Amino acid sequence: MRLLQLVTTALLPFTALAAKKSSDRFQTNHAKQISNSGPVKLDDKAYNDLTKTPRDYSVAVLLTALEARFGCKLCNEFQPEWELLGKQWTKGDKKGEGRLIFATLDFTDGKSTFQSLMLQTAPVLLLFPPTTGPNAKPDNIPHRFEFASGTNTAEPIHAWITRQLPSIPHPAFVRPINYVKIAVISTAVVGLITLVTVAAPYILPVIQNRNLWAAISLIAVLLFTSGHMFNHIRGVPYVGGDGKGHVSYFAGGFQNQFGMETQIVAAMYGILSFATISLALKVPRMTDPRNQQIAVFVWCGVILGMYSFLLSVFRIKNGGYPFWLPPF
Repeated sequence: MRLLQLVTTALLPFTALAAKKSSDRFQTNHAKQISNSGPVKLDDKAYNDLTKTPRDYSVAVLLTALEARFGCKLCNEFQPEWELLGKQWTKGDKKGEGRLIFATLDFTDGKSTFQSLMLQTAPVLLLFPPTTGPNAKPDNIPHRFEFASGTNTAEPIHAWITRQLPSIPHPAFVRPINYVKIAVISTAVVGLITLVTVAAPYILPVIQNRNLWAAISLIAVLLFTSGHMFNHIRGVPYVGGDGKGHVSYFAGGFQNQFGMETQIVAAMYGILSFATISLALKVPRMTDPRNQQIAVFVWCGVILGMYSFLLSVFRIKNGGYPFWLPPF
């Protein structure tokens, strides 16, 4: 028993020395963190020195790959958020009461570390808890944050660190106001209002034109009644084959159609609509009776021909349809 006490007494100076060195490491890196206004940049040697035991402080290390040749989009998206989080945490804990160091290790500076950790992807966030002190975890196993969900903002990381280290002070994370974005949006809104105000005398007559809206409505009706949305939803082919080496423009059955079939049907509907509108509006205004009579026969012939063609197309879709009109 006396021997154990002697050994313990002999080891006390070394324990105190290790604790002093650990505290010195924290103070050195905390000072760097304050001077950088954000996470400390590491290499292999600095990483090993910062994370080695004994350690009376915590370390949050982001292992990333920022160079363009690595093609890590998430790394570059998250890096500004990580620096912002480290800056705000350091600003809220200048005295280092939480004893937490934020650090960044890029692949170009820490290839040996990436290899020793067997990392195949980036970014990876490791949180090393203290190994000595009241919040110690002697096993020195770091917590790892998974970026599989595509997280690229600082708020989830702040919440995660807070959960992992519940016993230390947690400076609040407040996203700074983006004055540039506000200025750009304000300028765009003012410019749009000015443009509308200046152009209103020229735009309003066009917008209020009944014929324009009638044409737009008619085009929309023709597109949708001819099956335009069906083509987009189903992704139908433009034309098909008839099995004899020829091109088929119409698909049999009501559940099938081709892209060109839609355009042909829309054109037929358009010609029928234009002929009907002309008979109802244009022909009655003609002053010459002879020309008026000719126009009536012409537009009636167009309607008869188009409707006959439409019925022939319908018979292709439905083979049992018994009605038809000449000439088709």
